[in-house]
Amino acid sequence: MTDDRTSKGRSVPSGRLARLGIFGRMAGGVAGNVVAEGARRLANGERPKINDLLLTPANAMKVADQLSHLRGAAMKLGQMVSMDSGDMLPPELSAILAKLRDGAHHMPPEQLDRVLIAEWGKDWRRKFAHFQAHPIAAASIGQVHKARMRDGRTLAIKVQYPGVKDSIDADVDNVATLLRVSGMLPRELDIAGLLGEAKRQLHEEADYIREGAMLARYRDLVGAAPGLVVPALVPELTTPRVLAMDFVEGVAVETLETASQEVRDQAMQALIGLVLRELLEWGLMQTDPNFANYRWQADAATGGGRLVLLDFGAARAVPADVAAGYRRLLQAGLSGDRDAVREAALSVGFLGEAIVARHRATIDSMIDVVLAELNRPGPFDFGDRAFVGALRDQGIEMVRDRESWHLPSIDTLFVQRKISGTALLAARLKARVDVRAMVMAQVAGGDQPPGTVAASR
Repeated sequence: MTDDRTSKGRSVPSGRLARLGIFGRMAGGVAGNVVAEGARRLANGERPKINDLLLTPANAMKVADQLSHLRGAAMKLGQMVSMDSGDMLPPELSAILAKLRDGAHHMPPEQLDRVLIAEWGKDWRRKFAHFQAHPIAAASIGQVHKARMRDGRTLAIKVQYPGVKDSIDADVDNVATLLRVSGMLPRELDIAGLLGEAKRQLHEEADYIREGAMLARYRDLVGAAPGLVVPALVPELTTPRVLAMDFVEGVAVETLETASQEVRDQAMQALIGLVLRELLEWGLMQTDPNFANYRWQADAATGGGRLVLLDFGAARAVPADVAAGYRRLLQAGLSGDRDAVREAALSVGFLGEAIVARHRATIDSMIDVVLAELNRPGPFDFGDRAFVGALRDQGIEMVRDRESWHLPSIDTLFVQRKISGTALLAARLKARVDVRAMVMAQVAGGDQPPGTVAASR
């Protein structure tokens, strides 16, 4: 979520036909831009490819604006694409799609009032000494308001947009159709299982009772761990569409870009340590790495601070076999054994048999690049992205070979999304962290299964 104190309200379309109409206008606008851009390039003597016409700043802006209006599953999936594309999209397109991570339009007051009456009753305002009508943040599924209880406690109240839960299945199918039509997904790739799992997780994220339970669980797991803080749940005000918690002061984690190197390193060391514990100890991971899910609480006395963890709707169990596969992959990487890394990547599902058979030399070369970076002594400099360009250049032919594309298991995809998003934030902050030492300490226990703290998905 992002600070939303200067944005304007825009009613959330909750009806199926209203949302379908926006998808239709989105597709029509993209098609119109393709025709116009194609005509312009043909007039200049070019022979453009359809993907070049689709992936333009004008189309990215059109999609980002309409998904921000829809909110819900449509916007959430757009956020996933914007983060997971990483360094693969042109910079101008990545910048436009990043708007989806910066927040959404919020509900106008009359729509908000109707939602809260339905959840708390018509006299809901009597529960508070003050309720800030304008949200302090707005995102894909809900918006956050600051409130003060009559006993003096300050709370953060997350209110779900109307119609979000009922529109999830249709929104996922509509976004998938747009991806198919655009040619971004090859027809040979079977994504039916992935779409079903995306719908299931989004339904879980829209259940604020479940998220409240995960919030409380994470608060217990994190405990007094240095560098981290989790708000306390307020269960008496939490409903399936309203989530109440203590308000915790903090600033957007991206503001640390201008902080000292020491502070940036401290923040990312805390987050990387958390990810390792989620994966290899707890067997429970919050799999949405959106930057807005983290805040930074500075400590003037020490010059450091703590990372505030928010939004646990995407918390899910990490199966023991997936955790064990990652442990073997990390151990192989630490050993510098290329063959062991390749085999571990196959077993965990990163690589498919077809792509290894067809591109063995390229894969081995890419593994060598990663091993050289991982086993370099001292802190890893996330701000040095030269090796990413080398990997991208080597991987171009494999990306073009669509017949060898492979979908890992859904559990591996969600874990890797968290890891990739964490690395993306570290790169944004240009952090320097001794990742090798942290990984060595975490995997020292061998092939033991993660702890039994994970709740049922």
